[in-house]
Amino acid sequence: MDTPFDFKGIQQDRLVYIRPVNVSDLPKMMRAQAQGQTRIYAVHSSDGERLALVRNRKLAFELARQNEFAPVNVH
Repeated sequence: MDTPFDFKGIQQDRLVYIRPVNVSDLPKMMRAQAQGQTRIYAVHSSDGERLALVRNRKLAFELARQNEFAPVNVH
């Protein structure tokens, strides 16, 4: 999502980071749930805690915004 977002006034605890994750790097039990995906996306809090794993980048951004977080892409 290359949608501009104004970060002025956003509290640090409302930022979340979206990053790609190779399914092969996940624990075996989680890999089985990936249903053939090779890459999924993680949503992390500003302190690094993994909040969610989702199928694609668009869904990760939508999930964050629906929960009133400001998503930031991390490479």
